[in-house]
Amino acid sequence: MEERIYQTPCGAIHYWISKVQGAETTTLVFLPGLTADHRLFDKQIEYFQGKYTVLVWDAPGHGASWPFRLEFSLMDKAKWLDGILCGEAIRNPVIVGQSMGGYVGQAYAELFPDKLKGFVAIDSAPLQRKYVTGMELWLLKRMEPVYRYYPWKALLKTGSKGVATSAYGQKLMYDMMMTYEGDQKRYARLSGHGFRMLAEAMEADLAYEIKCPALLICGEKDHAGSCIRYNKAWHKNTGIPLAWIPGAGHNSNTDEPEKVNALIEKMLDTSLSPVAPPMRSSPGRRQS
Repeated sequence: MEERIYQTPCGAIHYWISKVQGAETTTLVFLPGLTADHRLFDKQIEYFQGKYTVLVWDAPGHGASWPFRLEFSLMDKAKWLDGILCGEAIRNPVIVGQSMGGYVGQAYAELFPDKLKGFVAIDSAPLQRKYVTGMELWLLKRMEPVYRYYPWKALLKTGSKGVATSAYGQKLMYDMMMTYEGDQKRYARLSGHGFRMLAEAMEADLAYEIKCPALLICGEKDHAGSCIRYNKAWHKNTGIPLAWIPGAGHNSNTDEPEKVNALIEKMLDTSLSPVAPPMRSSPGRRQS
């Protein structure tokens, strides 16, 4: 993977890319969730690198993409992502977004509906206003003080064990959170800004329609917010296939990477084939 930098008015975005030559090569764009960095997708990069062109970033304000002024919207992130893709001559990406990364993918679909070749949401949720309550939006805008005054050692424990069930997933999240060791204020500002940005995008009440082949993936033990409830409703209202990952938490791609990789590859092999019909049925067993 080659590290590259994209300049924005608010700071520099660092991303990593490995290209496979060929006019019809599919590009997988991996977008980590809030406070995580590119390491979240190590198991996916390891599996797909060499088969497809792969790109992963440290989102604005995260990891190597710091310092960064937290004065941007979800739509700004989607526009910067498109700037990166255009600079790499990537015209029709398949976005694989975990949690907040899935929201960025939906914003990208809203702004560039004809560019997106495929979309995979991992433990994310729909961006449409109708899925959230007024109280949920109110709380999203007021999370920064929670993270600022929560004891850091306790936050490390709940932040790592609360999003993953596997030893690998928990250790990885712990390591990513340790990026903010000694600067809990930065962690709180980054988290608070992310949740406010998300609430504002929901309040915009845009269509955020996914018009390309898509797949929803969710861990059966995902207890982050109301992801399970959101994914059930998302699948029911749109018909987008929903795959449950037994035993996995919010970072299901780190808890069960082989299963998640297989689901992504199956989608690429079927839904994106020129002769394949659109996916409408749900793979995997349903959540009871």
